[in-house]
Amino acid sequence: MGITKEQVASALASKLKPSHMEITDTSGGCGASFSIEIVSEQFEGKRLLERHRMVNAALAEELKQIHALSITKAITPTQWGQQKQQANAAA
Repeated sequence: MGITKEQVASALASKLKPSHMEITDTSGGCGASFSIEIVSEQFEGKRLLERHRMVNAALAEELKQIHALSITKAITPTQWGQQKQQANAAA
């Protein structure tokens, strides 16, 4: 059996301490492919590439068994708040 969504969440939570995180198993349950949305203060002042590298580093062990990882969002809490405000204003 592959990696579980809970294992991915645990690894990210312990290393990046996110204020928000959404993990979707896009492999149909076999744990080979995940989509991640993560909000962390640790991303403050970092470029997008650096943020993605931080996520990959946090999942170093898990990535040995994951075939595909899509990081859909890797943003700061400030950016997260701005996106929520824009979404509410558009609604």
